[in-house]
Amino acid sequence: MLYRYSKWAEKEHAIGKRIAATLFAGVILLILFPLVVAGAGPFLDRLLGLPSYRFGAVNDVIGGLLVVVGLFFALWSIFIQLTRGRGTPLPMMPTHELLTKGPFRYCRNPMTFGTILACLGIGLVAGTIAGIAIVLCFALLLVLYLKGIEEKELSERFGCAYLAYRREVPFIIPKPPKRR
Repeated sequence: MLYRYSKWAEKEHAIGKRIAATLFAGVILLILFPLVVAGAGPFLDRLLGLPSYRFGAVNDVIGGLLVVVGLFFALWSIFIQLTRGRGTPLPMMPTHELLTKGPFRYCRNPMTFGTILACLGIGLVAGTIAGIAIVLCFALLLVLYLKGIEEKELSERFGCAYLAYRREVPFIIPKPPKRR
């Protein structure tokens, strides 16, 4: 499996192809998945007899803030991957540089952090327990992928530079970078 990732990393794709591939994947993560959370979540709540936790404007304000902050981190990291990294978030078109600047100064997986945060915000606005559970299951799958496959692949491709970065920067939950 890691060999396949290494082969994919050998080829650098044109910016237009990188943007097209990212937009295709973005439709799934930024449109379809939130629709599942907002649509299927309340349906599953009713089906399973789960209560709604709507607290009026509180849900909307806190959920809205989570969506805004999450989208900011996710889109910022995608922009950096497309431009500075000369790749995409997709394993088939990985970045050609180890990214440690921009959102990657705060955590190693800012797109994952942002996506999870935005989807949790959508679940909060919808007031759906099942929707939040769907997001948490998705988050668990992402973490398993990142820990089980992506971190090994990055260690293989970037060696000591990645290992040093991994020691210094948190996995998903951002924190201010250490002063040098």
